[in-house]
Amino acid sequence: MNIPMLLLHPHQRCLLRLAPFCRHHFAVHSSTHLGSGIPCALPLKYLGPHCTERMLLSNGLRRTLCVQAPLKDNTEALSDKEQRFVDKLYTGLIHGQRACLAEAITLVESTHTRKKELAQVLLQRVLVYHREQERLNRGKPLAFRVGLSGPPGAGKSTFIDYFGKMLTEKGHKLSVLAVDPSSCTSGGSLLGDKTRMTELSRDMNAYIRPSPTSGTLGGVTRTTNEAILLCEGGGYDIILIETVGVGQSEFAVADMVDMFVLLLPPAGGDELQGIKRGIIEMADLVVITKSDGDLIVPARRIQAEYVSALKLLRKRSEVWRPKVIRISTRSGEGISEMWILMRKFQDLMLASGELTTKRQKQQKVWMWNLIQENVLEHFKTHPAVREQIPLMERKRVFLLRSQKQRKLRGREKTIHCQVAALSPCSLNCWRKQKPE
Repeated sequence: MNIPMLLLHPHQRCLLRLAPFCRHHFAVHSSTHLGSGIPCALPLKYLGPHCTERMLLSNGLRRTLCVQAPLKDNTEALSDKEQRFVDKLYTGLIHGQRACLAEAITLVESTHTRKKELAQVLLQRVLVYHREQERLNRGKPLAFRVGLSGPPGAGKSTFIDYFGKMLTEKGHKLSVLAVDPSSCTSGGSLLGDKTRMTELSRDMNAYIRPSPTSGTLGGVTRTTNEAILLCEGGGYDIILIETVGVGQSEFAVADMVDMFVLLLPPAGGDELQGIKRGIIEMADLVVITKSDGDLIVPARRIQAEYVSALKLLRKRSEVWRPKVIRISTRSGEGISEMWILMRKFQDLMLASGELTTKRQKQQKVWMWNLIQENVLEHFKTHPAVREQIPLMERKRVFLLRSQKQRKLRGREKTIHCQVAALSPCSLNCWRKQKPE
């Protein structure tokens, strides 16, 4: 989703124009209320007739320039072929067609300029539909969003295969957004998480979508929020987001989900590494996997250690304390109890109003991520800046080389002084042996 897609409301809009670097418009709602859990968004030119325009120049924010500027409808910028394409995706998506959902996520993930614009139009329509469905649902969220994270080898994909089948057998529609790391050299991604979900991938009530990180940090992709929205628009009531194998500081998924579940293997070296401030602080549920066979004893020991350690962490919720449980996907032990705990968490958070507050905070994080991403993109693609980037890069390389040469000369001078301090004879020998 782009910066032009923020906060759909019929009043109190403020338009900011960034100049002189770019002429990209975006709207930010001036009130603090963010709606029902999703930032309702659309391109600025598609807003209603009441807007206030301001100019942001190098000398600061100027005064109001105009009020009540009429803006065009969102479909006027599309050709007939593009309009039919968007209509087909939207109609198929809301009717639960998996092919349309897959094509919609591909469109959102695209970096092509025109496809980004088509994705904005599609997301706008899905957002309006999503808000209407939430209104019919008496303001309650349409789906339960769960983030699953953990170190490599924790058994995340195997767990999802077993857990997902249990959910679909209970009548739920499940969507799995599996994130796979991209190569730092070739940029490619294996996208092999789906191969570990052999049973779930054949279930028609489950949809599995592997996506590459494409250089995005935090364990998720650049468009994970948009993919969640499209899955909810497609009628899926449980969304599982499986991150890449992460470390202590990679917990971006916690700002996208209702419940953050951390999966840990029972034999991962120093068991207390995760207790350091970081990802463990964000976990609502800690799950010790592979608790079977010879690993039952170490799994129990780690469970006891984490139960004690979590008591030392600051309380983040008034109605929920993080739990630590053991499960086994081989025997199925603990997985049904885990689902009961997850539903209890959802009910408590909904009843207390903390879930609504949490989603509102997540909207703000999403908004600022969009702003940072798009301001940087438009800055780098501006003609004046694009011409200067190669010159600045060459200048930076020259400065680095100069600094390196100065360091070498300083090091040589230090050695010279050390040798001179020994004796004049040693200095003469050193000069004779020194290469030209």
